[in-house]
Amino acid sequence: MALPIVAIIGRPNVGKSALVNRLAGGRQSIVFDQPGVTRDRTYQPAFWQDRDFLVVDTGGLVFDDDTEFLPFIREQALAALVEASAAIFVVDGQFGPTEGDQEIASWLRTQNVPVMLAVNKCESPDEGMIQAAQFWELGLGEPYPVSAIHGSGSGELLDALIEHLPAADEIEVTEEYRVAIVGRPNVGKSSMLNAFVGESRSIVSPISGTTRDAIDMVVTRGEHCYRLIDTAGIRKKKNVDFGPEFFGINRAFKAIRRADVVLLVIDALDGVTEQDQKLAGRIEEEGRACVIVVNKWDAVEKDAHTIYEFDKTIEAKIHFLGWAKRLYVSALTGQRLPNILDAVNAAVAEHRRRVTTSVVNEVLEDAVSWHTPPTTRQGRQGRIYYGTQVTAQPPSFVLFVNDPKLFGDGYRRYIEKQFRKNLGYDGTPIRLMWRGKSMRDIERGSNANRAVKVK
Repeated sequence: MALPIVAIIGRPNVGKSALVNRLAGGRQSIVFDQPGVTRDRTYQPAFWQDRDFLVVDTGGLVFDDDTEFLPFIREQALAALVEASAAIFVVDGQFGPTEGDQEIASWLRTQNVPVMLAVNKCESPDEGMIQAAQFWELGLGEPYPVSAIHGSGSGELLDALIEHLPAADEIEVTEEYRVAIVGRPNVGKSSMLNAFVGESRSIVSPISGTTRDAIDMVVTRGEHCYRLIDTAGIRKKKNVDFGPEFFGINRAFKAIRRADVVLLVIDALDGVTEQDQKLAGRIEEEGRACVIVVNKWDAVEKDAHTIYEFDKTIEAKIHFLGWAKRLYVSALTGQRLPNILDAVNAAVAEHRRRVTTSVVNEVLEDAVSWHTPPTTRQGRQGRIYYGTQVTAQPPSFVLFVNDPKLFGDGYRRYIEKQFRKNLGYDGTPIRLMWRGKSMRDIERGSNANRAVKVK
């Protein structure tokens, strides 16, 4: 079975996201002094005693208002409860019980899920017990005074919580492929994520900035498990004000960094924009595997040449991701969406692949025989002694040469092309590091280093 889920429920601004960060031991959910910052449901791993579980942050619940995103937030909170093994209802100890708390408590009593009542903002141990006592009237059992900021009381809350979670030996955890979905606002990232899941996990709206946090969700397809991360749409820096959007974009950049594969979503109607180019550059800089997904392809008027012309545009504007597979899809109709996870599987395999030193040097020897290294006006010629792969994710190689300065950008690009031609590595960047080392140093080295030399 998958990890059990604990849903965090409550009114706006009672400290749900802060409590999620406390329980998860990190700072992944956006915390900002403004109601409505959290809208979708976001998942974070947590651990207590011998139990692993996921905590799900949800938007602030308001039942008597249907403006803007509030109906969608209620829908997301209900979806979180449906899949949860337990729930934590967060209330504000400094504010006391409110009519909104009463409405949520009545609603929770109709749900088939155990509920822990966390009275937040109880920073004072003495006053905290008094503040918590007010909430017995909600009829949800013992109220636990906690401080999400300082961490006090969270241990007692977790001790009560894990009684409702399955034991560790009942949980089978499989390896996950982390897939970040990034792009500009309104390119269809959330629609794509919902299509993968077959349910409304992310709020979809034509209003830019609907998604604010990085939203994790887990999908299983066959023998593979995917953690899909929907991210906030990334606008130009000058258009972003400090606040929820600023933090959401930072989360998006962190999602790229922690992903195995990044889906760069491009709007087929807008074409490749300057912001798409910057995002592509960030993906390459972070060394992440990538699949370029051109969405809304169903809305484009096409002839026999359209896809080839779009391909040429991508090659011209984001040539540094020339190794990334390109897919033309429609999140609305589902056209070619299943191909995305197949491309993810292939990209992960290449991102993690290693090759032996002997194979690396066969490629180098063949490359040098076809195109010898350049010679300077002073008669000095570059020499490649040998190469070896040092890491994966991304695949990185060290090439030992007599002098790195003798190899210009043109020859370095030639060697990289030969690596890709002979070794593949489709879907992932590769790193070639040129290190100066004299032949005498090579001969003094280990037998492994002297095994293969490129003459």
